[in-house]
Amino acid sequence: MKSTFRAMTLFTVAVALFLIVGAASMATAGSQAKVTINVAALRPGSSDEANKQFNDNVALFEKQHPNIDVKPIEYAWNGATFAAQLAAGRLPTVFTVPFTDARTLGEHRQVADLTAGVKKWPYFKKFQQTIIAEATTSKGRIIGVPYAAYAQALHYNRTLFRQAGLDPNKPPTTWAQLRKYAKQISERTGAAGYAQMGLNDNTAGWIATTVTYTLGGRMEKGRGTNATATLNNPGTVQALNLLRQMRWTDKSMGSTYDYTWPTINQAFAAGKIGMFINGSDIYTFLVQAANLDPSIYGIAPLPLAKNKHAGVLGGGSIAVVRPDTKGPKLDAALQWIDFFYMEKLIRKPAALRDAKILVANKQPVGVPAFPIFNKRQYDVANSWIKPYINVPIKQMAPFLRGIFKQNLYPEPAASTQSVYHALDPVVQAVFADRKKSLRRPSGKGTSCLTARLDGEPSRLPVSWRVTRLLGAA
Repeated sequence: MKSTFRAMTLFTVAVALFLIVGAASMATAGSQAKVTINVAALRPGSSDEANKQFNDNVALFEKQHPNIDVKPIEYAWNGATFAAQLAAGRLPTVFTVPFTDARTLGEHRQVADLTAGVKKWPYFKKFQQTIIAEATTSKGRIIGVPYAAYAQALHYNRTLFRQAGLDPNKPPTTWAQLRKYAKQISERTGAAGYAQMGLNDNTAGWIATTVTYTLGGRMEKGRGTNATATLNNPGTVQALNLLRQMRWTDKSMGSTYDYTWPTINQAFAAGKIGMFINGSDIYTFLVQAANLDPSIYGIAPLPLAKNKHAGVLGGGSIAVVRPDTKGPKLDAALQWIDFFYMEKLIRKPAALRDAKILVANKQPVGVPAFPIFNKRQYDVANSWIKPYINVPIKQMAPFLRGIFKQNLYPEPAASTQSVYHALDPVVQAVFADRKKSLRRPSGKGTSCLTARLDGEPSRLPVSWRVTRLLGAA
């Protein structure tokens, strides 16, 4: 009986071990199973060289991660269409959003919670607190990875400056000077001396807000659900008056008043615009998708009024993941974000790899940006790629010298896109009707313009957005 019992025991143990080993083998095989992720690639219309550069990165990533397949999807964030894409589930696994939208998406659980994975990264604590805060919800959940930051800047055509008798190394430093330069460029070259986004897709309101900031105004006060719109502040009225004067009095803005983000960049690259406002990081787009001749390009800080509240509107981009992404697919998404967006900012081999791929594909290296990590890390990373920098650094000197002397302020935090959208028709009215008077409403008019932002300002009547601010003709 003892021998039989012992034999049975050994048999049972053997079977158990077989099952355990088999289960472990199956788990290992499962963990190595192919995972496919769709990732936001370049904007539609990007050059063949730019697409090759992106695809080279995909190939290298897949070589390093043989169990992950990456499918690039053309992608361009657009405030007017994003909500519909999100609701329809048409977004890739990994996509990007502006600073303004990430926290709202996170609060509504419309993007994945990345907290556990991101906090394991060895460089997590190097993030600037103000930067990582843009991707952190009120409950402390990290719902995205900031990878690029910018300041709004003045982009100008150095060739048109010369043709107009202006020094391209001395861009305007005041709004009065900018207005004078715009008129001179327009009269002597026939190009638009200055142009501004004016389409009803939130970009018109975005640039109007940018100019308002430089004059000391703000579009809201308070925070969260207690925030109120202050669109009728003196800075906004001054910004709109400046726009009206250049449009109707100086006639220095050409004949196109419905520019949006891509079209104004393309018109600038084509030599049709002397000066315009956009983010400091657009040189890459101008090269990749607009065929910019680098010799014409100049960039400078925005003029600031002599006002203690005057400052530069800043923003940035955050990589996020679809909310339905779980398990190995979420792990793969984080690995892609780390590889494609972050490693080049923090690790020398990755920085050199990225720079070499960019140069090999005739893409820009060294485009002005704001530090995602501390300033020291930013300077170190730039020193790594110095031999590969191929952007016209000397032509960017006015911006690089001046921007760190200016105060950088975030975009309106509450219902950001709705604030911009509410201002779109105001800008369009200035472009369309020279008889519109500009004033700051008082009394009842002011209360009409101070609206709670926990709703959607864009749903308020047009009279609220236009007539109250511009006044009746």
